[in-house]
Amino acid sequence: MSVVFRLAGVADVPAVVALLRDDMLGQAREGLDMDDYIAAFHQMQSEGHNHLIVGESDGRIVATYQLTFIRGLSLRAARRAQIESVRVASDMRGQQIGEALIGDAENRARAAGCSLMQLTMNASRTDSARFYQRVGFTPSHIGYKRDLT
Repeated sequence: MSVVFRLAGVADVPAVVALLRDDMLGQAREGLDMDDYIAAFHQMQSEGHNHLIVGESDGRIVATYQLTFIRGLSLRAARRAQIESVRVASDMRGQQIGEALIGDAENRARAAGCSLMQLTMNASRTDSARFYQRVGFTPSHIGYKRDLT
């Protein structure tokens, strides 16, 4: 299976949202109206360090992730890559696409001068936790979120 990872365009947003909806958590929290997603995509583009990446195979978007570069003062002023919204189409899992996705993200992070790649995930995603550990992430921190709506 050959997957090419590239920066997403606005035309890719519906396919990305479909991937975000492609599990139990996403079905409950993602909508069908594209207007907010399109507006968010344009805002991400204007930020400069916030990238939506898609993985395409035979003309189909089969994977996606968001990669944000963050400069900080800790760790000797390290630049970090925050990877979020990692998804592989449910019918395409088990074909090493996730591994290729993480490799692509790592290459982009290194090219941007990052010395650390980090992520958070919903604690109920036990399969994802096993995957992230298998590809070299360490569960070294505890993350918290607070809803502001």
